[in-house]
Amino acid sequence: MSVALTFNVKPESETFSESVSSNFQQSSQNESSKIDQFAEWDTWETINAVKDALSIYHDVTLIEADQNAFEKFKSVRPDIVFNIAEGLKGVNREAQIPAMLEMLDIPYTGSDALTLGICLDKSRTKEILSYYNIPNSKFFIYDNPSQLNGNTFNFPLFVKPISEGSSKGIFSSSVTNNLDELQKEIERINNLYNQPALVEEFLPGREFTVAILGNGVETKVLPIIEVRFDKYPKGVLPIYSFETKWILDTKESDFDVFDCPAIIEKELENKIIDYCLKTYKVLRCQDWSRIDVRLDKNGQPNIIEINPLPGIMPDPRENSSFPKAARAAGISYEEMINTVLFSACKRYNLL
Repeated sequence: MSVALTFNVKPESETFSESVSSNFQQSSQNESSKIDQFAEWDTWETINAVKDALSIYHDVTLIEADQNAFEKFKSVRPDIVFNIAEGLKGVNREAQIPAMLEMLDIPYTGSDALTLGICLDKSRTKEILSYYNIPNSKFFIYDNPSQLNGNTFNFPLFVKPISEGSSKGIFSSSVTNNLDELQKEIERINNLYNQPALVEEFLPGREFTVAILGNGVETKVLPIIEVRFDKYPKGVLPIYSFETKWILDTKESDFDVFDCPAIIEKELENKIIDYCLKTYKVLRCQDWSRIDVRLDKNGQPNIIEINPLPGIMPDPRENSSFPKAARAAGISYEEMINTVLFSACKRYNLL
């Protein structure tokens, strides 16, 4: 079978973590868009690892998800595309490649353009979850700080961009404790990311991430991961912020804050799995997704993020959640990648 692997690649000048760390020391969070511009894109290490996994069974062609991608897909016409592309720009960027492929009638892995677009828009995602009574934190959307007048809140409040991933825009300042801090954060998001700010009531409890593979009755939940905030360095806020993800948590550091499988009571585990499977279904995710969950003040799980294009860094030292959960389930990196491809092929009746 001919497979095209489509992707966006980080600049090669230095490792992304090194670049972030050095730039972060020299700049403020008000310049964060310069630091996190390529956070969602993959390194050549990841791209080549996926290619090698697919090449075990198939002929693989690399097609970068740039402005020439449409013509390349049209020319190559692979049997199926393995999509890990985050898109070039705009709030609909993750939907760009799937939309192209649908126009060309070429099958591809993962969720469709509609689901990818909805899941990147965190407010639309939360509206759908709320409609289906799937717990998520109370939220507000602000295009500018002046809209705060007349609203009542329960601080602390959490502020983040409405349409970003990979912890982009999320810093220690994102947890706000008063109106002045809240206004500054909304303004920062509006100005730096040119999009509304999503303001949520802060969930103070434990945080988990759940990797899901497959479709329909074959959907499988991999071992749950817990982010152990009690293992964070002293003074670091209990959130998985941009600083934590890309500066503290590198393969060169000893940042061992993840339990996989999570040490968790059965009742809570079942509840998390139930909410995640319902979320996967109502958002019409396909083949795979990673869903993040956080407990509220009463210890009840709330859905906080859905990522239908999960990070899949191959090096175990990088704490990439989806491969970490797969390894805990006894699934190798190569098996994980080919299971996603197999699931998509089955959906398209290519087997």
